[in-house]
Amino acid sequence: MSVKSVRIRDLTQGSPVKLIVSFALPLMAGNVFQQLYTIVDTAVVGQGVGIKALSALGAADWLNWFVISIIQGFAHGFSILMAQYFGAKDYKQLNQSIGISITLSIIICVSLLVVSHIITVPLLTLMNTPADILPDSVLYLRFILSGIPIIMFYNLLSSILRALGDSKTPLYAMIVAALSNVVLDLLFVMVFHWGIPGAAIATLIAQLLSVVYCAVKMRKIDILHIHRDDLKPKKDMVRALFRLGTPVALQNAIIAIGGMVVQSVINVYGVLFIAGYTATNKLYGLLEIAATSFGYAVTTYVGQNLGAKLIGRIKKGLRASAVVALFTSVIIGAAMILFGKLILGIFLAGTPSEIKTAMDIAYCFLFIMSVCLPILYMLHIYRSALMGLGNTVVPMISGFAEMALRIAVVFVLPAFMGQDGVLYAEVAAWTAAAVILVSSYYLQIRRYPDKGSSSQAEDLPCKQ
Repeated sequence: MSVKSVRIRDLTQGSPVKLIVSFALPLMAGNVFQQLYTIVDTAVVGQGVGIKALSALGAADWLNWFVISIIQGFAHGFSILMAQYFGAKDYKQLNQSIGISITLSIIICVSLLVVSHIITVPLLTLMNTPADILPDSVLYLRFILSGIPIIMFYNLLSSILRALGDSKTPLYAMIVAALSNVVLDLLFVMVFHWGIPGAAIATLIAQLLSVVYCAVKMRKIDILHIHRDDLKPKKDMVRALFRLGTPVALQNAIIAIGGMVVQSVINVYGVLFIAGYTATNKLYGLLEIAATSFGYAVTTYVGQNLGAKLIGRIKKGLRASAVVALFTSVIIGAAMILFGKLILGIFLAGTPSEIKTAMDIAYCFLFIMSVCLPILYMLHIYRSALMGLGNTVVPMISGFAEMALRIAVVFVLPAFMGQDGVLYAEVAAWTAAAVILVSSYYLQIRRYPDKGSSSQAEDLPCKQ
């Protein structure tokens, strides 16, 4: 299991909390760089092109996320099986699961590429996108959605590496992407004056560089030998991969649909409200930066230990992860409450009156989410634990709950609170999902004895 320049890790031995935290830290650092280029994109467009351009990006956000979330869902779901085979030391099945995942990803890629371009204009129109920003929103999405193959394979390669316990290569890939994106953003938007297309092109080039970096590093992992035969779909493996990946993709898509409904209501309130909401939405990634990282770590940890039939370690690791995540969420939430206005100011440009109006909306939204951040962190921890156990159906159900609460709140609360009522839709969605996920995890984990038995091999989704 030796590698050259790439460190894969067996998470079935050693202190659970140290393993999970040390695995999550590089992912957090990588997310910092990912958020850096998201923030730079937003700031460069907001300051260099104008507040209408910022609103155009905001109006396109949820449709863009809808597509990306499906990609991430399949990639993350596929990697669960890989982590389980790695934990079981079944490298033949590991290589086959990776090979077939590559083939399925190509099929998914082509399908999304065609469908996303067809639905762009009708969906943006249905979402009440203001006529004065609609053309720019469409233009941005045309460029970004053309990069679906790049996004697909970055997420797939990163997921494979995380399943093998390597969280550092995705970090370095994200550093390459972030630094490239900053330079290209400034060049294309501020120097060449390419506007919104310039920001989109910069993002795609940066992501392509991260794909190349991950691919080069993966070739140096000795246990990976993907042969042509591994790429050929095999019925049992395809079924197992789709059984894990489809619910995760659907869960993400459902959440995104709820977000699009929220966005359609927000769009009615005008450009300044959209700009304020967008500015805070661009900080959403910073709020959950540690949550997603802990989540990936927990999925890999649980998956590997399930493969090794070490149920007691899973329970111990989850308890420790929940405590660390809660503490982290309080620190991040407090920091955002204290310094949020300074960060939000980077995105907003215009007259003093326009900036003040947008800032008031943005900070109100940021404050609400920061106070309720522990709920989001528990959602990520327990959802990821269930996924690691091979249960992707309950997380999908939680996605329906998120969508239902978002839609209910966005249509009901404004009748009592005015337009600020829509800002509570997000935390209501978190709460509904968290209740389902936490209770489901404890119900499911009770079915496993602390010491594994040979019968637990049935817990692996695909046995051949």
